[in-house]
Amino acid sequence: MLFAQLASPDVLNMTQCGIAGLMGGLWWWERRYSRSREDQLTQAHQQIVAQREHLKAVLDALHDNTRAITQFTSVQREILELLKH
Repeated sequence: MLFAQLASPDVLNMTQCGIAGLMGGLWWWERRYSRSREDQLTQAHQQIVAQREHLKAVLDALHDNTRAITQFTSVQREILELLKH
């Protein structure tokens, strides 16, 4: 009864052909589920790759900003030293 609730009508139709039909139906059902899972994994991978690209852009901007602030601080220190003398 549990199988009848989980299986699609196509699988149940195949079971009318006996054990061979049942085996074929189970194979078809497993392939269908596997394909669905593959599609989910592909979408997840694509999202991860897209997020990696965005994260790289953010990290590059952070690196450039840090470098600019460091250079600005260095120039400010030089100016302060010149003003002290």
